[in-house]
This record gives sequence, structure tokens and C-alpha cells, in this order.
Amino acid sequence: MSKHSSQLNMFHPLSAPDFLPLRQLQALQLQRLQGMVERSYNYVPLTRSRMDVGGIKPKDIRSLDDIVHLPFTVKTDLRDTYPFGLFASPMNEIVRLHASSGTTGKPIVVAYTQEDIDVWSNVMVRSFAACGLTRGDIVQNAYGYGLFTGGMGAHYGAEALGATVIPISGGNTPRQLMIAKDFGSTAICCTPSYFLHLIDAAGEMGIKMKDLPLRKGIFGAEPWTEAMRQRIQAESGIKAFDIYGLSEIIGPGVAMECECQAGPHIFEDWFLPEIINPKTCKPCPDGVEGELVLTTLGKKAMPMIRYRTRDITTLTSEQCECGRTLRRIKRIGRRSDDMFIIRGINVFPSQIETALLQVEGAMPHYQIILTRERDLDEIEVQVEVTADVFSDTVGAMEQLEQKINKSIEATTGLRAKVRLVQPRTIQRSEGKAKRVIDNRKM
Repeated sequence: MSKHSSQLNMFHPLSAPDFLPLRQLQALQLQRLQGMVERSYNYVPLTRSRMDVGGIKPKDIRSLDDIVHLPFTVKTDLRDTYPFGLFASPMNEIVRLHASSGTTGKPIVVAYTQEDIDVWSNVMVRSFAACGLTRGDIVQNAYGYGLFTGGMGAHYGAEALGATVIPISGGNTPRQLMIAKDFGSTAICCTPSYFLHLIDAAGEMGIKMKDLPLRKGIFGAEPWTEAMRQRIQAESGIKAFDIYGLSEIIGPGVAMECECQAGPHIFEDWFLPEIINPKTCKPCPDGVEGELVLTTLGKKAMPMIRYRTRDITTLTSEQCECGRTLRRIKRIGRRSDDMFIIRGINVFPSQIETALLQVEGAMPHYQIILTRERDLDEIEVQVEVTADVFSDTVGAMEQLEQKINKSIEATTGLRAKVRLVQPRTIQRSEGKAKRVIDNRKM
């Protein structure tokens, strides 16, 4: 038996595409790319108009290198076409809708046909198989369910793997620990910061994390560092893996670390990656840091052509010790825009500004302070108010804080601590205002 075939037998059958020879993988990518471009051109007016302006037709995509001639898609395109303007399938073929927060209060809507759901389950099965999960595992899914893609993506992937799924969702820390102990959870899916919070809470409750059956953690939805991984592993005894995804592409499962923990492998048979210079938009070779751009190769409901993720990373072609031929990305540590992620939710400063402008008495001068307390992210918004408001009664100030807080929550989905400050106490800038001060130490 060849080394390659023995590697295949170590994993779930759906992980076989992870080991495709490069030439075979590229042929598959080109076939799927051509199909997606034609579908998007025929059924998505925005794609067709941009390709027409650029003088590009679907038949012009003859090789993978021709992708550079296609127009980019950006997050504001999803907002500007809200809710269904980027759909390439009629509603009677759509079986699922998800959404994430948008930059002006309107959510970013994403859609799935049954074929898309099958692809999603496929890559999630391969994600779990990559880090060594099997049918015998009990997966405690502490990602949020609902419109957020994390919970459902992990749930159906673990079920398709044949594992036992505990759909506990997020929060309720004492219950999470009780369930992990009593149900014998062997794996957990959540944000890394929340797992650190679980570790701290377990100590307070007299529970030793290393005594629990947990052996694997699948962590994503927010940036985290190698130092965080080492702390998690040292204090809990589990092995921690990085999963990468974004709702606009499919949800979690775009890329996943294998047991070598050497960076997430991108499932290139379904997602075609590029790295570009975020300023010039020119392609960067493998190994050079730049912005990750992704094209979906099988998304029927909502094809994404050259979607600019704004995530800064590198691609490496060096084959991993696991034998997978899929390229890997370096852990995402920063972005090319001003978005920040807190408790798994994407937030733009412009969203905070929109919320403030809806409240009488608040001025458009604000600063966002991000901290990490007991391993959970916290957000404080300092807001300037007019001199009349600031000199008003304590009760009136508290009412205004509550109004601002409700407006921020309605716009972003997050509860923030609001602190009113006197006029002109927030530092002004002659250039781009520094809206976010990130004091989190990861």
C-alpha cells in the first residue's frame, strides 16, 4: 500500500480531496471556477455589470491565472444589495438563510441551496477529521445558534461525521462545565476566549479541567495567538485547533488545522484562495503577506467571486507533514480595515457612529475601548455629549446612557458599557481619527 493511500485510510472518506495531486486539484478548481463565473454572470446583475464594464465574459476564463481579470467583491456589496440582490438561485431553491451584522445596522444576508448545505457539511466533516475527531467523539457545540453561522455549521458537520453532538450553544458557563463532565464531552467548539473563561470558572468551582474527558478544542470566530493556544493546552490538557471561516463564503470550514497544528489548510477544492497587496490589489506570491481573497467554487445560492476578506495572512505551498496537498494560511492576526471582532461578532466603528447619531444629545465624537477581563472581551464606548447634557442631573445622564446602550445593541447585537464624557475630552486627530483602542492582550 502506498504512503498516500495509507494516509487516506486514516481519515473519513470525505477527506480524500485533501490529498489530491496538484495537477488534479487544479483541473477540478478550473472546472468549478468556470461554472461559478458563468452562473454568477448569468444570474447576479452586479457581477454581470462589472464584468461587462471590464470587457470580460465567462468564456475568457481559460486558466486559473485568468481569475485576476475578474472584479472583486467587497462587504459593502452585500449591504448595498440587501437583502437578496446577490442571489443566483430563486427563493424556491433556497433552504437556509443566515445573517451577520452589517456596517449600518442592516445584516449581511447569506443563502444556501441544499447543494450548498451539502458542501458545508463536507468541509466541516473534513475539518473535524483533520484534527482527529471520529464517530466515537462527543462534541459539545458552544458556538451560538441562530442567524450566526458558527453553531449550525459545526452542528451539521459533526453529525455528518457520525459524532454525538451536544447543541448547548453559548453562555451559561456553570452548565457548560456540568454538561462536559456529566455527558463525557471529548471535544468542544467555541471561541478561544470563551474557553479561557471556562478554565477560570472551573477553577472557581473546584473543577480540574484536566480531569474532564475533553481532549480537543476547535476554536475560531475571533483572532487568537500561539501564546493563547499554549496557555489553553497547558491549563486544560486538551489539544487546541484553529478553524477559519466567514459567513460571506460559507461559514466555518473554509480552512482548518490538522493534527500538526501548523496553520489551517484551505479546502481549495471548494474555495480558491489568492493573496493580494491590499493597497495595489496586485497578486502576491506564496509566502508573502497580504490580504486573503476567496472565490467560492461550488456556492449555488450566492457565488462569491474574488471576495476581499480584509484578513492579512500568507499562503504556504510547503507540504504539511500530514500529507495534505492543500495549502495552508498563517493564523489571522490583523485586518486591512478597521473592523474588530468581539465575542465572535464583527463590528465596525461606523456601526457605533450610526447608533450614536440616532440618539439626541450624543455627539459624533467617540472612542471604543476594548479590554479583556477574566478572558472575556469587553467593550466600552466613551461618548462626548453637549455641555447642557453633561451638566444635567445624574438621572438624566443615566437615561441617556441607557438610550445609547440600547441603540448600540440594536445596531451591532452587542451590549457595551457606555460612559458619557465632557465636550472636547476625546482627542482630536488631524488625520484619520483613532476610534478603537485595543487593550486586549492575547
